[in-house]
Amino acid sequence: MLIFSLTFCSKDKDKSTDNDPSNLTLEIMSANPETGIVIIQSTAVNTIQYQLFASGSSEADLINETGFFEYTYNSPGTYTVEVRAIGSNGKYIKKSKQVVLADNSGVPLDMGYTTPLQYDGYQLVWNDEFTGSSINTSNWTFDIGNGCPGICGWGNNELEYYRSENAWIKDDYLTIEARSEVYSGYAYTSAKMHTKNKFSFQYGRLDIRALLPKGQGIWPALWMLGDNINSIGWPSSGEIDVMELIGGGNGKDNVVHGTIHYNNNGHAYHGGAYTLTSGIYAQSYHVFSLIWDEQYLRWYMDDQLFYEAAITASFMTEFHQKYWIILNVAVGGYWPGNPDQSTVFPQQMCIDYVRVFQKESK
Repeated sequence: MLIFSLTFCSKDKDKSTDNDPSNLTLEIMSANPETGIVIIQSTAVNTIQYQLFASGSSEADLINETGFFEYTYNSPGTYTVEVRAIGSNGKYIKKSKQVVLADNSGVPLDMGYTTPLQYDGYQLVWNDEFTGSSINTSNWTFDIGNGCPGICGWGNNELEYYRSENAWIKDDYLTIEARSEVYSGYAYTSAKMHTKNKFSFQYGRLDIRALLPKGQGIWPALWMLGDNINSIGWPSSGEIDVMELIGGGNGKDNVVHGTIHYNNNGHAYHGGAYTLTSGIYAQSYHVFSLIWDEQYLRWYMDDQLFYEAAITASFMTEFHQKYWIILNVAVGGYWPGNPDQSTVFPQQMCIDYVRVFQKESK
């Protein structure tokens, strides 16, 4: 921590005293790329005034006695915010942090793979193209919180607090954003939305076109749970993970996983993975598909089959019932580990569409 002086009234101006400001903290409480609003909270000891420098100007942008600031940026980007805590003796200390306001505008919606609205022998039975200005609550429900008190950390030691404010529709796609911000006692926020009690299906084809986030501790997922989970519990209800990415640099941000979970005298699971030959999943849109019939579950990435699981065994009855769809970005957890100094926030998963097809009746 550096101590500066604004006045030169004392011969001993360079010596620290008990009246010097100290213990300055600076927290970015939230940074919303949609509105550009950044919320900042600072505290310090022996301080009579706080000054915020956010625009790059040599003059303070905001001044108050509380250390709580709300500042609005007009465009996405990476910014440095600095707070100065000024003591009654005229000396001040300062601290700065970077703020990232990202909107994925660098990856246009038409960049990457796409799939059709119809297939021979199938009919479209449900879809969300994420047009309009708001999330369709007839299709989606938000999970709120961290799973407590029932399953804190959602059973995976996750670090985020889920909020509906971390998801929105703009320019014909859905954004789910994971942020490094303090909320309700948690260091991160994100969003998780699902179709439980609104839409579920058994057998067919599921296509989800998405641009994925990246980075250590970032865990995006497109997955499904069985309709009867409330009555018989997990894993007997079954789980189908259409896509999971475990972020963290080389060998992670370019790999997606497809997995099933079920009960076979205890929790059992198996699955496969698809590795891009070049680039990472945060650089263009890809389509993650599941084709499901009475005998097999098959996982596809951009229509390339990468794993299949036979589901005819007597202990796999979980996969012959209806399932509902879940979209989320987790932060931390047993599998990805926690974010570290290399992780850049916010991170966004952008979804162009979710489509469910079923075979036409003969």
